[in-house]
Amino acid sequence: MWLSMIFFAYTFDQKLTLVWLKRISLVPFAGILTTHLLREVIKRYNWLLQPIEKILPKLLIAVVASSIFCSLIQITGVQLFELTTANRKLDFSTRLLASTLDNGLLIVPWLLIYYSYHYVEKSRRQQVGTLKLEALVKELELKTIKSHINPHFIFNALNSIRALIDENPSRARNAITELSNILRSSMQAEKLETVSFEKELNIVRDYLALEHIRFEDRLKVEYEIDEDTLDQPVPPMMLQTLVENAIKHGISRQLTGGFVKIKSDFTEKFHELVIQNTGHLNGSMNGDGFGLTSTRNRLQLLFGEKANFEIKEIGQNLVEAKVLIPVDIK
Repeated sequence: MWLSMIFFAYTFDQKLTLVWLKRISLVPFAGILTTHLLREVIKRYNWLLQPIEKILPKLLIAVVASSIFCSLIQITGVQLFELTTANRKLDFSTRLLASTLDNGLLIVPWLLIYYSYHYVEKSRRQQVGTLKLEALVKELELKTIKSHINPHFIFNALNSIRALIDENPSRARNAITELSNILRSSMQAEKLETVSFEKELNIVRDYLALEHIRFEDRLKVEYEIDEDTLDQPVPPMMLQTLVENAIKHGISRQLTGGFVKIKSDFTEKFHELVIQNTGHLNGSMNGDGFGLTSTRNRLQLLFGEKANFEIKEIGQNLVEAKVLIPVDIK
């Protein structure tokens, strides 16, 4: 403002006297002091936090009061330092009204800029806060899912061991060793949101070795693994949960047993995991059970909507669970 007044004075050949320069120097001084006090009022009474439609009347009153206050500073300074020019000797009320209107035209844009800045800053903070909250919710959901998976798995594994204690203590001891290996691996995997498919596959091999002791020849296991998929990230205990589901709802209900086949390969832009087993679909395998629900939830949380999980019958006595995990192609 101060520089613009000098520019226009120079443009219109106004004489730049010392008195005139001192006079216009009161403008930025009074403006800075007034807007500073107005800012303190806005902060003290938390006007920025209130709805604009509710605070608008107060802001209008504040603008008028600030304009009058700024004008009084300027008029008082002019009189105090005797800066009145010969052609500007107007009565007090006229000077006050004119100065108030001029200052109001400056304070209103300042107020708009001030509110716009804080509105943008507030929106940015809210956006960052929302992202942090979403990340926290995702983390809590993953931890909740994991806390359900491990007890669920341990319970079924202990049931398998209990069935062997009386009829074959030696095999029961071997089963305990297998369970120890599985628990050790699962405890390490629990610290991570994803693990390599190779580590997950090792847990599943231990689990199937344990179940093979219980089912003996009734359980046949086949693997079709593309070695290039071994370093792909997968949710910890996901594959084990699906294989356990195949054993519990498929093989264990077949009088003559059956087979479990695990396949891992790339298809288009996805890492495709397939678990096939002898059996039929029932309520739990259709998705009502916790294991299958947790699989869907974790895939969406970790890999987004592109990840997919489905389970269906593909033959007269064959069930297939398929997981598609998007692959990052660099």
